[in-house]
Amino acid sequence: MNAKCLLVGLAVMSQWAVAEDAQQYQYGQKLDVAKVISTQSPEGCEVGEATMVYQDSQGKTHTLVYLRQGDNCTF
Repeated sequence: MNAKCLLVGLAVMSQWAVAEDAQQYQYGQKLDVAKVISTQSPEGCEVGEATMVYQDSQGKTHTLVYLRQGDNCTF
């Protein structure tokens, strides 16, 4: 049971560590994205901050913050 709690704790802590190193996307920035791990988009039709967690071609994990329109937009 203790090992299971330790693994859950480490998983939560690793997500916080990734979020602290978030990088703001700049237009025209070259990205090395080998695998997308997760994405999070804003709600509604407004433009807001979205987040993408990905691995580069060397296996390092990065968090990128960028602007985009929300997913729940209907016209």
